[in-house]
Amino acid sequence: MDADRPIFRQVAALVEQSIVDGSLAEDAQAPSTNELAAFHRINPATAAKGLHQLLADGILTKRRGIGMFVVPGAREKVIQRRRDEFVADYLRPLVAEAETLGIDRTQLHRMLDDVGGAA
Repeated sequence: MDADRPIFRQVAALVEQSIVDGSLAEDAQAPSTNELAAFHRINPATAAKGLHQLLADGILTKRRGIGMFVVPGAREKVIQRRRDEFVADYLRPLVAEAETLGIDRTQLHRMLDDVGGAA
């Protein structure tokens, strides 16, 4: 777990990651509040808050008396949101710093290709 983010957001992020990596498929039942609480050794109310965040975000849907399930299209929705965050958190600052340092787009592309080839 990440000490910088609230635990309920970490729980939501872990469930989202399971959706993105395919271990939690669309229309599949999400882990229950109690399962998440026991596994992560957290308060069930905290786990519930994480699941309700995903419900509010349209990633999960509640089926009365059964539990929460992954909505169709959830994977694409999560990926798109994470791509948007990637652009805002990493690419915009990278391009701004490159411009500050006098690195043009061609040089920046070359640098990215070099780093990508090393990975």
